[in-house]
Amino acid sequence: MNKLKIIIACCSLPFFFSCKKPQDIPHYTVSKIFKNDTATTVNVHIANRMTQAQLILIAGKVKKDSAQIQNLHISFLLPGNTETSAGEHSYYASAKFINANQVASFDTLKDDEGNVVRLKIFGLNQEKAKHLLGLKPNEIIAKNVLGRFIDDYNHTVIIPFDDPLDEKREVYIIELDSAAKVVSKTIPQKVKDGNIEKWIVTQHGDYMMLKDSVLTQFANDGLGVPFNSIKAGI
Repeated sequence: MNKLKIIIACCSLPFFFSCKKPQDIPHYTVSKIFKNDTATTVNVHIANRMTQAQLILIAGKVKKDSAQIQNLHISFLLPGNTETSAGEHSYYASAKFINANQVASFDTLKDDEGNVVRLKIFGLNQEKAKHLLGLKPNEIIAKNVLGRFIDDYNHTVIIPFDDPLDEKREVYIIELDSAAKVVSKTIPQKVKDGNIEKWIVTQHGDYMMLKDSVLTQFANDGLGVPFNSIKAGI
């Protein structure tokens, strides 16, 4: 009898170790689905900067919930991004599911269902973003910092601030790289447009706006549509 128990226990071990605990899927929301002749793209908003594994979990869930969709592409957006400001300069990451007849030797990523997915992360990871957000250049000592905004396209941090002792109440904007080097600095021209204050940052008329801790960037010829928007502190 004891031998039988040992045999059953030993036979159960492979099953025990083969069981994989389901991983928690990070919170996300789907905001927009649009199609063209070759693919269907889903915009997915995520709460913070995520790892490759977390993004694959979300992509797999979207794929599972959209089983009828062929050639599924996913664009991941951080807080602050909107549908109008989302673009190649502002997506945090993108995922593309690959049909079986298109799988290449470099395709090594799969979701939990075994679907092959190509993932590209454009934005900075948590560690690098935290480093940039923690930079304290001399320029902002004793100043009123209006926010710290990570530019994922340029891998820099943008810091607008003002000086409490400045009677003109000018706004100053500096941009730092990961070595704390100032890569740009400007004193924007403040222009009122109704209840909105625009900061003109180039001689061509490109401008920024800061509202509700979101820094939105516009090109002068962009017809009022932003090309990027960034939530402070993320």
